[in-house]
Amino acid sequence: MTDPALVSRKLEVLRDHVVRIERRLPGSAEALRADEDRLDAICMSVLVAVQETVDLAFHIASDSGWGTAATYAEGFAKLAQHGVIPAELARDLSGAARLRNRIAHGYASVDVDALFADLPGGVVAFRAFAERIAAHVQSSSS
Repeated sequence: MTDPALVSRKLEVLRDHVVRIERRLPGSAEALRADEDRLDAICMSVLVAVQETVDLAFHIASDSGWGTAATYAEGFAKLAQHGVIPAELARDLSGAARLRNRIAHGYASVDVDALFADLPGGVVAFRAFAERIAAHVQSSSS
């Protein structure tokens, strides 16, 4: 059974880092590129947010008996296959996981323009994921 307390803690961390991303995001890609400290902070929050979504996807899939995902994308796909999240959201989160990998393996590969352009949609995806997961756990524990 999925541990509601664990899910709640992870959702709190996810939501906190989404707020941090929104608060730190400047008005332009140029401003983000010019402020390395801000860029580092945003990238760290993206890393944490993606990691929390992955952890939650794996935890729920495993505890629900849907098998163990071999990749981040597969973890999100399992949730979509079982109606926890929409397939489109699973695809969006898979894209965020690819971004997480580029960040984790070196800032030199981060395209600041693409990051800046993708962050608003990523924030929406993280929020939608949090809502869906909270609703799923609530309905599963009732």
